[in-house]
Amino acid sequence: MNNVATNSTDSKTEFAGDVFTDEERLVLQKYFTNIDKPVFGLINMSEVVKGALFARYSRSGKSLRRLFLDEFYSGNIETVASENIQNEGIRRASSLYDKMILDFGDDSVAQLGGAHIACEQVSNILTKTLEKGRLAAYLEQSTRYIYYNEKVNGKYRYVVPSEIRGSRYESLYCNHIDSLFDTYTEILKKIVPLLEAKYPASANMSERAWKSTIKAKACDIVRGLLPAATKSNLGIYANGQTFEYLLIKMYASKNPETVEYADMMLAELRKIIPSFLTRVDLEDRGRLWSKYLGDIAENMNKESAKLFDGNNCSPKQEINEIQLTEWDGNALERVLQSILFEYSSESGETVKNRLVGMSEADRLNILLKYCGERGNRRHKPGRAFESTGYRFEILSDYGAFRDLQRHRMLTVTWQKLSPNNGYTIPVELEEYPDIKSLYENALIRSADIYATLQTNFGDDTAQYAVPFSYRVRYEISMNLREAFHLIELRSQKQGHYSYRKIAIEMYNLIACKAGHKFFADCMKFIDPNFYDLAREDAERLKDIKV
Repeated sequence: MNNVATNSTDSKTEFAGDVFTDEERLVLQKYFTNIDKPVFGLINMSEVVKGALFARYSRSGKSLRRLFLDEFYSGNIETVASENIQNEGIRRASSLYDKMILDFGDDSVAQLGGAHIACEQVSNILTKTLEKGRLAAYLEQSTRYIYYNEKVNGKYRYVVPSEIRGSRYESLYCNHIDSLFDTYTEILKKIVPLLEAKYPASANMSERAWKSTIKAKACDIVRGLLPAATKSNLGIYANGQTFEYLLIKMYASKNPETVEYADMMLAELRKIIPSFLTRVDLEDRGRLWSKYLGDIAENMNKESAKLFDGNNCSPKQEINEIQLTEWDGNALERVLQSILFEYSSESGETVKNRLVGMSEADRLNILLKYCGERGNRRHKPGRAFESTGYRFEILSDYGAFRDLQRHRMLTVTWQKLSPNNGYTIPVELEEYPDIKSLYENALIRSADIYATLQTNFGDDTAQYAVPFSYRVRYEISMNLREAFHLIELRSQKQGHYSYRKIAIEMYNLIACKAGHKFFADCMKFIDPNFYDLAREDAERLKDIKV
């Protein structure tokens, strides 16, 4: 048995490596991307074991690889069997997590392991609940590249809420949703050949690119007929702490679909990161927390009902689609102070005083230098831009809201979906009055169905029957740095018209109403134009890449 020190020979920085035996090196090669450098990855371990290793790491003087061998690996070193570390490691990890999370209340260790989970066939109501967390990554099935009129086992893909299923209103609900999908299908059949005739393929465009562009255009037009009950598939990656809080909030909901999926998610996540979710259904921990959140929601619903008597007191159609309601009058000074504070050795007060006598030209020069030579929209200024922000109130179709809500750095609050705020009709249908009439009649019928469901099941359940074209009111608060990201991304040519116009109007309001033209001028990648075929360039580029 030989002892070998793992000193890196190709590093400019001196690294004092561990001493491992030949047998230990065989084991480490199985679980680490290298065994002789100060930077390495963990492989062939469960997320629970990885997280526990890091949690123990913070309270040990040992290197991670030595800690792994001494405290987590207990198998026969000569066989290097991965199940040994998985089984014994998980047992030890669970014991450690129980102590740190339950006994010590050290929540941060639950950030050290994560999981990928798929939630399929969820309603578009539930997707918004699942996507509300800030510290998670989401991928949702698109309404732009998939025709939703394809049936599965003879049925359209939509959720029938459990409270409606089996009731005397089930046939009313299903007939209505089926009629929305039937209209969606009928309009697709009519609009696709019309679009193909209007926008023939150009000489430099492949058949595939042209077909895909027309399909995206058609899907953009008809997506407003999709009801909120439409099923979607959603992928989520998050750490244990994020999943724990998500589940606790879901269990606080009065929505049966939300609670049903919480049960399924908890069961599956416990197969991957069980120790991070120990508290979720403990009566004196997670259950109590869920009750606390549920009580707040119930109390606020009652207080709101007292104040507004169930009526929507705001004007319906007259209100601007987007309003800038709050901004910082000292935004430039605040941002410049943050910029200079980082790059100086002075106190914040000293930096602030130095700005007082500075000319406008000198101030703008610092701002422009901080923005730098931006080569594309991904080149964004630093965190000094997080020191000021904006609040917008938006009234848009639900389809646009779905796209904007997924921006995780926003603070978004929204009202329940209903027919109360009216609906939008795609501008493309103005030249096809017969199709427009089909579209609008389907929307009008939805309002009556909603009223029946609301009376018998309440607002939460009635939402399922409302199509995406109906408008929902929401507020977005974001700092300036996130405004750069959202506005430049969502104003790009290939985006959907409904959210592009919101992004462009945000830009105009920041520049004109807030008077922050100096910030708006730094947003170099805004496209204020509108296009008939938004996906045309993107599809051509795809051909080039292939």
